[in-house]
Amino acid sequence: MLPVKEQLEVIKRGSIEIIQEDELKKKLKTSIDTNVPLKIKAGFDPTAPDIHLGHTVLLEKMRQFQDLGHEIIFLIGDFTGMIGDPTGRSEIRKPLTREEVMQNSETYKKQVFKILDPERTKIVFNSEWLSKLDAMEMIRLGAMQTVARMLEREDFKQRWQSQSPIGIHEFFYPLIQGYDSVALKADVELGGTDQRFNLLMGRELQKEFGQAPQCIVMMPLLEGTDGVRKMSKSFDNYIGIDEDPDNMFGKTMSITDELMIKYYELLSHISLEELNELKRGLKEGRAHPKKVKEDLAFEIVERYWGTAKAEKARKGFEEVFKKKGLPDEIPVVNIEWNDNKMWIAAIMKESGLSKSTGEAMRLIKQGGVSVDDEKISDPKLEMSKGEYLFKVGKRKFMKIR
Repeated sequence: MLPVKEQLEVIKRGSIEIIQEDELKKKLKTSIDTNVPLKIKAGFDPTAPDIHLGHTVLLEKMRQFQDLGHEIIFLIGDFTGMIGDPTGRSEIRKPLTREEVMQNSETYKKQVFKILDPERTKIVFNSEWLSKLDAMEMIRLGAMQTVARMLEREDFKQRWQSQSPIGIHEFFYPLIQGYDSVALKADVELGGTDQRFNLLMGRELQKEFGQAPQCIVMMPLLEGTDGVRKMSKSFDNYIGIDEDPDNMFGKTMSITDELMIKYYELLSHISLEELNELKRGLKEGRAHPKKVKEDLAFEIVERYWGTAKAEKARKGFEEVFKKKGLPDEIPVVNIEWNDNKMWIAAIMKESGLSKSTGEAMRLIKQGGVSVDDEKISDPKLEMSKGEYLFKVGKRKFMKIR
């Protein structure tokens, strides 16, 4: 293992806060002296089937701990997912069904190994221990915190002040997440800044159960392609790790130059020395922002799709955006026309350009749809039979017959 100082340099890269850094130094030293890896935990509630780059901020930090020789525990919150994390919610979250949780969990398991080493990653489900707690044990767990303590949470406080409903079960979410750390005897837990209350609960409960409290490494929330809000499918500002290479490359190129550095810090695998040199180069004008951003887009696409497809995505980007041309390959889709005329939103849904007619209408209203190089503004447009070149957003082209 690397010395404590060098490990800390890697751990602190991109992180917002470490609680408590002195404790973490002692844990790292003990780990080196005894040659016993630390248990590093990060939990993910399977609330959606796909993972985007915002999710991978924690996964990349887990990978760094993994490369330092520590034990990585990827916790799937199948039990907590059926409660629903109240973090940042202004209303009660609708719980997921068992079927939804398990379906999303399977997708997570496949996607995380694009970053983590499957041979050195332990995947656990918190239903393994939480489903075994009886009613009395749950009551004892609830007795370890007060309502006043729970109302210190900003989201609960705001809902209480606005007289919005708070379900009793929501108070159990941070308790149960904290109990996960007790069950796993975690040395370190990773989480986003929005999870601070839940992460600290793990420390408090470990003390209650006579364990050494875990250290916490908090990571920032990654802004999406709009550069303002956190990356989320709800905001349509995400870059999915299963998106096709051209979309992934183009979306990465659309982020601002300022945000690009944050993406490098949180997502890139370049060394700290290379990152510092890159920052100096940009500041002194020796590095061109466009070239630096292209290298980032290439690295991200290569990680998920391989070198050949990353090269092709780079070439396609240059063709479409720099030469103002069309990509070399445009998919052709034949659909069955219901009548002599067909609603444009139905065409987009049938061809796969949108998941639903509602999404198609939204894209049209936002000015993101062109047909034969003419922007469409009427979501109720009816089109006659024929062949059309559709463009959705800046990167998606399709010939529809």
